[in-house]
Parts: sequence; structure tokens; C-alpha cells
Amino acid sequence: MQARSYVDDGRALVRLATAQGGFFTSKQAAAIGYTAPKRSYHVNAGNWVRERRGIFRLALHPLPSRPDLVLWWLWSCNRQDEPQGIYSHQTALSLHELTDVMPSRVHMSIPSDFRRSAAIPKALVLHLADVPAAEVEIVDGVPVTKALRTLLDVASAEAVPIEDLRAAFAEAKRTGKITRSEIAEAESDQTRHDLLRKLKGGKR
Repeated sequence: MQARSYVDDGRALVRLATAQGGFFTSKQAAAIGYTAPKRSYHVNAGNWVRERRGIFRLALHPLPSRPDLVLWWLWSCNRQDEPQGIYSHQTALSLHELTDVMPSRVHMSIPSDFRRSAAIPKALVLHLADVPAAEVEIVDGVPVTKALRTLLDVASAEAVPIEDLRAAFAEAKRTGKITRSEIAEAESDQTRHDLLRKLKGGKR
């Protein structure tokens, strides 16, 4: 079998990084063929930017509109190098354009078995939740809780005035971000039923 060339490795890395806004992990680079000395070389040569420990960015790749979202998504990788985080709560509310307020910190839901030995970055607010795939969609290249799940999460946390959430709920229904079937399914759960009544403006 013919050995992979430097050019082949470079093309593979560009393809991978392009799908992730120019970012990639050290494990992803290593899987392509970039050993630790090669990774150090590319950082020192200015070809790569070391964004955080174990996370790099191609220096010449155009930055996505929200590079921080890609960065923290890759930060949430488990030991198998699989991203675990899903943007939720106020951050998801902003990404769905259901609020004009940009949260000062990034809200991310992570599974209950998520583990990190290092301190959680101050830029993040982590919420322990096992979010089913049916309640997740891709926005700006990263996973985000769907509009209804987002509004229910924020309403439960009581972190945003209910009047603002009611307006967001009405807007999401009007634009099709929330469907009748999603509402009907949520109403079958008692906890969500009560939160929906709050969003609709009904009495508790």
C-alpha cells in the first residue's frame, strides 16, 4: 500500500477543519497523521493557531460568524473525541433569534455522565441534561436544542421574564419553529404541560 503523502494529509485536514469552521482537535489531527512534533511545527510556523489545549484552528481559514460556538463544542469532546455539548437555554434562544439579548456566557447542555478533570471555563454555563436527538437541530454548524425545548428549559430555569418568553413562543409558532405536533407531544408530559401553560399565558 502506498504511504500517504504530506499533501494528502494536508488535504484531509483542510476537509475536516472546513466542516468545523476551521477548527480541529489534536486527536483529529493525529488520526490523519500529524504527530505531536508535526503539530508543534505547524503552530510555531504560524500555519495553525492553538485556541485551547488540544484545539487548533487553521490560521488562514475564514472565521465562522460565531467561532466561540465551534470552540466550546469541540471543548466538550469525551475521551473518544466525540463532542458532547448541545447549545441550550439563553444561548439557544439567541441562536433561534427569539431574543435580542446576547447572553454574557455560553449555555450548553451536557449529558449526565460528562466528566472533566480541569476547571470549567468561566465563559460557560453547563446544564446537566440528556437531550434526545429529536430535540436537537443544527444551527450555524453546531447542535442546538430546538425552539420548543429551548423555551421550556428557559421557562423552567426562570432566567428570563415570562412576558419575553411568551412573545418568543408566539413568534416561534408563527414562523414554524414550533409545530403543533411538538406542542401536542409536550402537553402529554405533566411538567411540560404546566410550563406550556405559562408560555401560552394560562393560569397555573
